[in-house]
Amino acid sequence: MTAIPSYTGDANPYGGGDPYADYRTADFPFTQYANLADRQLGASVIAANDEFFAQRENLLVPGRAEFDPEHFGHKGKIMDGWETRRRRGTGADHPWPTADDHDWALVRLGAPGVIRGIVVDTAHFRGNYPQAVSVEATSVPGSPSPEELLGDDVKWTTLVPRTPVGGHAANGFAVSAEQRFTHLRLNQHPDGGIARLRVYGEVVPDPEWLETLGTFDVAALENGGRVEDASNLFYSPATNTIQPGRSRKMDDGWETRRRRDRGNDWIRYRLAAQARIRAIEIDTAYLKGNSAGWASVSVKDGESGEWHEILPRTRLQPDTNHRFVLPAEAVGTHARVDIFPDGGISRLRLYGSLTETGTTALAARHQELGG
Repeated sequence: MTAIPSYTGDANPYGGGDPYADYRTADFPFTQYANLADRQLGASVIAANDEFFAQRENLLVPGRAEFDPEHFGHKGKIMDGWETRRRRGTGADHPWPTADDHDWALVRLGAPGVIRGIVVDTAHFRGNYPQAVSVEATSVPGSPSPEELLGDDVKWTTLVPRTPVGGHAANGFAVSAEQRFTHLRLNQHPDGGIARLRVYGEVVPDPEWLETLGTFDVAALENGGRVEDASNLFYSPATNTIQPGRSRKMDDGWETRRRRDRGNDWIRYRLAAQARIRAIEIDTAYLKGNSAGWASVSVKDGESGEWHEILPRTRLQPDTNHRFVLPAEAVGTHARVDIFPDGGISRLRLYGSLTETGTTALAARHQELGG
């Protein structure tokens, strides 16, 4: 695996101009996975011990943190992140915080899953970032309260040990724990500010829930589907096409650059498990002058299976949800949407149910990962 760049120490004080000009970041080897802490999936920062200067909810805001050098409030500089007050010691003879002093925030993942990497982003926190961070995770069924999560009977697994971080930087950490987690505890030592938290991984759904649903979207991110590859990601990520709900604006879908050749663009998906597909939706919401002209859908069964077209090349309309009932069930583990010649779609939905083989495989993986 590619080594993870490490940043420590202060960034330079803001000197004007583009605040991201001296931002420290890198290409991390796990960002091809979905962000399990995405608000669109239902993630939330459900509690924090302190948020004096800036609210905990900022941690999961989509997009990069913004910085306004003139924006001050009654408590001081207003920052686009989670920032706690300065910790103090026990008295005049020892004014410094102890080695164990730290602030924490509890995060409910939008979808339970296996975590492959974490980014703790301290953008714009140049001299007021934490000295170090650590991250723990747990798996608790249902909808536990913060008090229940902090109870003595909850077992937490360390994903990122206490590690020095840098200011105004994307601090990335690869994670190797092969377990299914539902919640995180982000700790900053001893205090300070963090702009954003991103948690990259693979969704592992509850097989009992999917079996009870019967028919559901077998490609949806929240149900365990994922994007394996795409021909072009120039304007937006392909994972947008399997996010919950309808697209709410143009960049909430998938759009490719303009082609000047005779090719076409495509996305390849892995389904929740082997499934029988009975209906398809292709939505071009908010894509008006840039929607795909035509689309087709194919499936294959198994890694070495052959691709079979289940929806032939069909004309698409801009800003429209297209629905297709298949003449016969299509069985597969993977799907592919091809768009012609370029442009975009906002969502792809593949409605069906798991086969007996798919149900067994999903249940075995869920149990293997401690679900």
